[in-house]
Amino acid sequence: MTPNLDRLATPDTRRGFFDSVYTALAGIGLTHLFSADAGLSRAAAASSAPSSGSGRTHYPAKAARVLQIFCPGAASHIDLWEHKPELEKLDGRPLPGEEQFVSFQGKNGPLMKSPWPFVPAGESGKKMSSMLPHMSRHVDDIAFIHSMTSRTNTHGPGCVFMNTGHVTEGFPSAGSWVSYALGSANDNLPTYVAIPDIRGEPPNGKANWSNGFLPARHQAVTMSSQQPIRNLARPRSVSADEDARARDLLTFLNTRHAQQNPGNTELAARIAACELAARMQMSAPEVSDLSAESDSIHRMYGTDDPNRLKAAYARNCLLARRLLERGVRYVNLYCASRASGVDGLLNWDAHKTLKSDYERHCPVFDQPTAALLTDLKRSGLLEDTLVLWTTEFGRMPTRQEGTTGRDHNPDGFTCWMMGAGIRGGTSYGATDAFGRRAEQDVTTVWDFYATVLHLLGFDHTRLTWYHNGLDRRLTDVHGHRIEAILA
Repeated sequence: MTPNLDRLATPDTRRGFFDSVYTALAGIGLTHLFSADAGLSRAAAASSAPSSGSGRTHYPAKAARVLQIFCPGAASHIDLWEHKPELEKLDGRPLPGEEQFVSFQGKNGPLMKSPWPFVPAGESGKKMSSMLPHMSRHVDDIAFIHSMTSRTNTHGPGCVFMNTGHVTEGFPSAGSWVSYALGSANDNLPTYVAIPDIRGEPPNGKANWSNGFLPARHQAVTMSSQQPIRNLARPRSVSADEDARARDLLTFLNTRHAQQNPGNTELAARIAACELAARMQMSAPEVSDLSAESDSIHRMYGTDDPNRLKAAYARNCLLARRLLERGVRYVNLYCASRASGVDGLLNWDAHKTLKSDYERHCPVFDQPTAALLTDLKRSGLLEDTLVLWTTEFGRMPTRQEGTTGRDHNPDGFTCWMMGAGIRGGTSYGATDAFGRRAEQDVTTVWDFYATVLHLLGFDHTRLTWYHNGLDRRLTDVHGHRIEAILA
């Protein structure tokens, strides 16, 4: 874009001249900042060119956007989603065949039934924990996957694995892959947004929404109702006209510099990020203005609940809906955060006192999440929005020795999908009679995301990025679609 030459003309006064010089220095500084990127050769740029990612799908898509709700801390499948009658019958007895089993934090004690009854819900009669009365109303729209498995029993790598398909950091998150594959549906908002909980970031923090080796523009922008995006407002000392003149000059300098360094994806991403930030000065305050919502909506979500944590999460749920309806492609919504010195205080990691921990977490999660799903459904957004509920792994059917909590269990847990292209009211796979191990239709994270990409219109084996001599993909070298949950 060529700047408006009239606006950049030499000022009439000495004071105006020095004012314009001062403004122009910002562009010169930015050019110097980008100079380190200028050495990227065309050959190197060509070697990193994508083999997909044009924005065109491989086949017609059922979903246009994704909402991923993540409960860090390993939310217990056998206390929330998967009913185990045998666990109730044999409560207090040793786990058959694994009486001396040592898991993540040590030796396990006897079997421990869920502290709360499971009750039938919906027309399907699916049994769910009585601690989730609001979520139970959506059971007929959900496809439960009860046979998920993980490759790690540690929270940080587990969260990263669930979000990226790789245990180690440095790989793109699912949201980044979708951003790369589909591109933006609203040029004034980010393509990918992560909404951390008021209690903090999840284990391993920003690695959960990293762009990895994909271009930098595909990393999530973090925002939440309690922490709007920073540095969007124009400084009071800068007038609107001065700000516009500076942007014109920066656009001119950036465009010329980019033309001199073709193929430099990092440079292009940084320029795009600056331009997006300028556009978001208008769009971001509007999308995060929850006061525009009716009182009935606020009551439905629980944004004014006396429980501070519930109210904060409810506001984030409402923000998530507003982002989705304005064209954001992928929203990561977190309910809980990192581990703490007191087990189960900040997230679902209930090692010692499961009952009191989940009586704290379930009310925070239940009503706001159910309200968000209700809102998506009645507005019609659910028809082409894919909703995912995930956690990093499950929990043991036994109590930890000397406690009334459960240890980590990567061998079997539950995730679920809902919305675009999903056959609701279904349960796929199962763990054994006690919830210890996935036993029927064992499912991996790669299968999960192969299915997600399929619903977005992509063959997961063909959505790749060339990196370090390999065509990398979200599903690594694994993954099969879970056909049974597809409508």
